[in-house]
Amino acid sequence: MKQKFKRVFQCQSCGYISLKWLGKCPDCGEWNSFVEDKIESEGFKKRFAEAAKPVAINSVEIIVSERLSTGIGEFDRVLGGGVVKGSLILIGGDPGIGKSTLLLQATDNIAKKYGKVLYVSGEESLLQIKLRAERLQISSENIFLLSETLVERILECAEEQTPIAVVVDSIQTVYTEEAISAPGSVSQIRESATKFMNFAKSKGVPVFLIGHVTKEGAIAGPRVLEHLVDTVLYFEGDRGYAYRILRSVKNRFGPANEIGVFEMTGMGLTEVENPSLIFLSEHATASGSAITATVEGTRAILTEIQALVAPSNFGMPRRNFIGVDYQRVNLLVAVLEKRGRLNLAGADIFVNVVGGLKITEPSSDLAIISAIISSFRDTPLPEGLVVFGEVGLSGEVRAISQTELRLKEASRIGMKRAIIPKSNLERLKEKFNLKINGVRSINELTEILGI
Repeated sequence: MKQKFKRVFQCQSCGYISLKWLGKCPDCGEWNSFVEDKIESEGFKKRFAEAAKPVAINSVEIIVSERLSTGIGEFDRVLGGGVVKGSLILIGGDPGIGKSTLLLQATDNIAKKYGKVLYVSGEESLLQIKLRAERLQISSENIFLLSETLVERILECAEEQTPIAVVVDSIQTVYTEEAISAPGSVSQIRESATKFMNFAKSKGVPVFLIGHVTKEGAIAGPRVLEHLVDTVLYFEGDRGYAYRILRSVKNRFGPANEIGVFEMTGMGLTEVENPSLIFLSEHATASGSAITATVEGTRAILTEIQALVAPSNFGMPRRNFIGVDYQRVNLLVAVLEKRGRLNLAGADIFVNVVGGLKITEPSSDLAIISAIISSFRDTPLPEGLVVFGEVGLSGEVRAISQTELRLKEASRIGMKRAIIPKSNLERLKEKFNLKINGVRSINELTEILGI
């Protein structure tokens, strides 16, 4: 019977299907995301796997498999201790941030230690990959290159070569014959990722997928792509900085929100084992500068937050915040005006996290407020001071988690003094080589700082 197709419009963000074009997706709310596509209307055959039977949870045997080391300590840390066999790992990031470089260096180490690695590229020729490998001084005989975009052909080569690991660069460029739409569409990405997932689980071979990102910074394609894979990593960093941050957003085999810090050099990416010293290497005692301790996964990192408060020459003052949540800082500015009696309504306020790090946890509230007050009064904070704590709408300083971990890192770096929430100070069990002050409100903070 002749196969028939039906023309539809499909949202490229969530996969919602409509018979006509829509300006806004009714499912995910995205604008201008509908693209014309074709789906099978007849002749579609459902494929069923062998029927599974329920098994008692006590009868399931736990098999602890050895993890593969990438030879890059920061990469292994983010993965939870190494690569789990049979896992599907998705890495996203801005163009030119270093995704291909990182994986090429990791495959070199894996190939030298364990065996064959298949590196598939749908964007670059074999010559381009070879030139990058020479620049990175990679010449392992166990790395096999393949320039191919058809998923079925890639999987055939993978079964013939029997590699230890497979890298696909990128998931948006490959396509499968079972989906009718063009490469990069929702159906193609979903079907292609499913095939790679089935291959990884059945063969016990880890598969790395490189993904493009949208202008908002999210991985391009349907959200189901992130649900299919075992681990989602984001490679972050500003091109103006040499440092790159690899962050785990989802990890079924390790802690989420873990980060690894790298430095981009002419010879590729190198590990930064002590990021606190890097972020504070150029710290100088000046007004508007405060040091805070943030926790990323299982690691505490000291970083500098800078604030600049200046009279505005415009009718509406400017607010520009980099590395912190925009709405959160606006809330803190309102708290300072109402509870701290600071006249900030007619001032331009700029806040920046040094080094390109992005802070999402509320423990940095107290440091942001300290930096803004210091800049407003034009008075530097005491040297060797670290500040952290959450601030509420009434100006109270609330307790945060993992206080001992933050203080231990501050003491190791050589800080002399710390200001933390009073409730955290009362629950401290360890002793640190720091003078620690506890505060209950932002007014107590200004009294202790003397500004």
